[in-house]
Amino acid sequence: MPAHKSVTKVPHKLAGPTITQTLRECSHHCPLVIFKVVSFDVEGTLTTRRFSQVVWEEAIPKLYSEKNDLSFEDAKAHVMREYAKVGEERVEWYDIRYWFDHFALTNYEGLLKNQKQEITVYPEVTRVLSKLGKDHKLIVSSNSSREFLKYELETLEKYFYRIYSATSDFRNVKKTEKVYEKICNLLGIEPSEMIHVGDLKEEDFNAPRKAGAFAYHLDRTAEELDKFTVKDLKEFEARLEELERT
Repeated sequence: MPAHKSVTKVPHKLAGPTITQTLRECSHHCPLVIFKVVSFDVEGTLTTRRFSQVVWEEAIPKLYSEKNDLSFEDAKAHVMREYAKVGEERVEWYDIRYWFDHFALTNYEGLLKNQKQEITVYPEVTRVLSKLGKDHKLIVSSNSSREFLKYELETLEKYFYRIYSATSDFRNVKKTEKVYEKICNLLGIEPSEMIHVGDLKEEDFNAPRKAGAFAYHLDRTAEELDKFTVKDLKEFEARLEELERT
């Protein structure tokens, strides 16, 4: 936890343009806030998306093709049609146990374990987590189910105080304003005491800001960065240090 410092209070529920205005009015040497919690998305932020893509689009169709004596192409077409029937707005869409039951498959744990070699952690992640974890509580706020997070965070779990899954823990299909509010309530903090970073503009930037938290949008492909967009977690670390600098 950071040492006690004189802090300019950020009002509860401060969000949207108000945060922008506050930051613009604060000089580089103004101690705006000391964050108790730093929150991270997972896929696209800490790891690439390859693992989940392979599981949903290759491994499950392959297993289905073998069980039903179909070509991989026919099996994949059927599986993808079934995904589409459920759709992204239902929590079952994210639930691998639901799909194994739906397709009459067995051993989803074995399938996930067999694909974990597809997990790639971005190169700067370990150093950034190690450094930020010295003075902050680090948490995960992810859409990924806990079944996936078990493997995606296998080498990173030691850095995190808490891990939250919107789909598994809150039965929400997306990280909404309410999800961030629930996370802050569980942690016993005000939203203004948390800062989040992730690669989805709505779920990782707009939603936490609406809840009253600070947030940065991570865009690893960005050619031009604005005040609230970072290209990697090293830059996020630098922005965070600037906010907390006396």
